Amino acid sequence: MPYADLHVHTTRSDGSLELADVPAAARRADVSVVAVTDHDRLQPFEAPVIERDGVTLVHGIELRVEADDGQRVDLLGYGVEPTDALRAETERIQRDRRERGRAIVENVDDRLGIDLDLDVDTGFGRPHVARAIDADPDSGYDYEGAFDHLIGNDGPCFVARDVCPFEEGREILAEACVVVSLAHPLRYPDPVSALELAADLDAVEREYPYGRAVDLSAVERTIERNDLLETGGSDAHDDQLGRAGLSRASFEELGLESVST
Repeated sequence: MPYADLHVHTTRSDGSLELADVPAAARRADVSVVAVTDHDRLQPFEAPVIERDGVTLVHGIELRVEADDGQRVDLLGYGVEPTDALRAETERIQRDRRERGRAIVENVDDRLGIDLDLDVDTGFGRPHVARAIDADPDSGYDYEGAFDHLIGNDGPCFVARDVCPFEEGREILAEACVVVSLAHPLRYPDPVSALELAADLDAVEREYPYGRAVDLSAVERTIERNDLLETGGSDAHDDQLGRAGLSRASFEELGLESVST
C-alpha cells in the first residue's frame, strides 16, 4: 500500500465517503496521509495540513479548467490556504454546478419519463445523477450505463460546466496552494497537449489507477524535462483508499510536511 493517497473525494463533492470517516478508511488501507481533493470545494480545515485520529489530512482541491485549445483538464491543489480569489471562484463554480445539475436531472427525467427526485445542492455532480438512475427500477440503466448512454460528455442529457481558463485557474491555485499538479494526464482525449500544460505547474500525477495498461513514458519525460514533482492517488469516490499513491520519500519531496499543522 502507498504511504500517501493524494486524490480522494468525499460527500462534499461526488464521493460516497463522509469527511469524518476518512481517517478510518485510511487506517483500513494502511495509508498514513490522505489529501481530500473534492471538486471545486474547500474543506472546513483549520490549517493546510492537519492530524485526525492518527492520520495526516492534506487540504486539497480538484479544479477543472479549460486550455487554449479547448481541452478541459483537472488541476490538483495541495496544502490549501484559501484566498479571497479561491473562495470567490469556488462559490461561482458551486452556483454553476447547481444550475447545471438541475438541468441534467430535468433532461434525464424528460427523456426517461421518471422522477429522480434529487436534491441538487452544493457539491452536486454527475455521479449523484448516475447513482439515482441506477437506483430507479424504471430507468433501464445501471451506473455505468447512465454515463455511457445518458449523461456522459457526448450523451443526450449532458450539460457542460462553465469553467475558468487554464491560466486563471493556475494562478488562483498557485496563490493558495503549496503544490499544483496536473491530474491523471493520460485520461484526456489529447494527453500530449495536456502534458504540455504541466510546464507551468509544480507537479504531475504520475501514480493513478487508470484501470488499463498505460505507457507512462510521456509522463516521465514531462516530469524530467520540466523538473517537476510527482503526485499520485486513487481518485477514490468510495471508501477504498490506497489503490494508488506515493511512497513516503516521494511524499516528503512535496514539502507538505513542513506546512504547520
